[in-house]
Amino acid sequence: MTDWTDPDTFAQALERAETREKGNCFEDFAEGDVLEHDPGLTLSRWGNEEWMSQTLNHDPAYWRGDAARERGFDEPPIHPDYLTAATLGITVEDLSEKGGYFLGRTDVRFPGTPVSPGTELRVESEVVSTSASSSRPEYGIVTWRTRGTDAETGETLCAYERTNMIPRREPVATDGSGATATEEDGDGPDLPEELLVPEGGYFEDFVAALEDAADRDAAVAYRHERGRTQDDVTVASLPLATLNTAKQHHNADVMAEAPSGDIVTYGDVTRSTALGHARSDERTWREVGFDDEQFHTFVTPGDTVYAFTRVLEAEDDASRSDRAGTVRFEHIAFNQDDDPVYSGTRTAEIRKRPN
Repeated sequence: MTDWTDPDTFAQALERAETREKGNCFEDFAEGDVLEHDPGLTLSRWGNEEWMSQTLNHDPAYWRGDAARERGFDEPPIHPDYLTAATLGITVEDLSEKGGYFLGRTDVRFPGTPVSPGTELRVESEVVSTSASSSRPEYGIVTWRTRGTDAETGETLCAYERTNMIPRREPVATDGSGATATEEDGDGPDLPEELLVPEGGYFEDFVAALEDAADRDAAVAYRHERGRTQDDVTVASLPLATLNTAKQHHNADVMAEAPSGDIVTYGDVTRSTALGHARSDERTWREVGFDDEQFHTFVTPGDTVYAFTRVLEAEDDASRSDRAGTVRFEHIAFNQDDDPVYSGTRTAEIRKRPN
């Protein structure tokens, strides 16, 4: 009788065995295709608090009943960062489990009403476009529009558009032009003479800082003190808790041969950590949306994620809320070597100073 566990026998069996693959290649996507992602996910209070605690998002309205009611919620709701990560995580098996570079995400939007723990999330994606990669013949580029809905009511809870490189089954010839950035002529970056810091975290503080910057060669831009070093929880546990099965986050054996040389942090963990740092220095009332999100380089175990913020504009629209004004930020996450790892613009309602 053959002993399949004999090392030589098993090595031969592995060499001859066909792998039952997971995920889809570039050729499997066609513009207009709609994919319904299964399984769904129940957005639990435990999952919400685990995500928030590990990414340092400590807004009390998402933790305590009294603070939630003061904000107008019946109970602490699901945080938009966890909602976004869960919506994307469910899609990974169908869209990007094969690997490839996350090129960006934009038009991230949420409902005006809070999302309650216990909500069953259902997710579908439509293929917006497919194209060749001029720099990497082994990849193609796919853009999807993804929508997460309340399974009971059909209400849209989270929607966004994202773009990935996706491996091809067979490489194709390219013109080799690539997409690498070129250095511009000149002596260096044209930064303002001064970088100003708001005096506080209320809406009025951001308005005052922007008005001060407008009167001179200045920008409202600052770094946040906190950092979060990536560990087993942030790199492996958090993505798996959102059903993100991408091998990049939990298969060190495969990733040892990848450009990163190791497993990497889920982009939404990096993003949420940076936003947690930023929110600790502001009085956030409600998240409105995100645009132009990009991930610039790998974040691996042991790397530390820091954050830098630039305030772009502030608008007081009394018709939306008499307790908050709208502020648009650019957030940049960077590592211990000061290399940018994530960037994106964020729109949020920021609380006004109490009278």
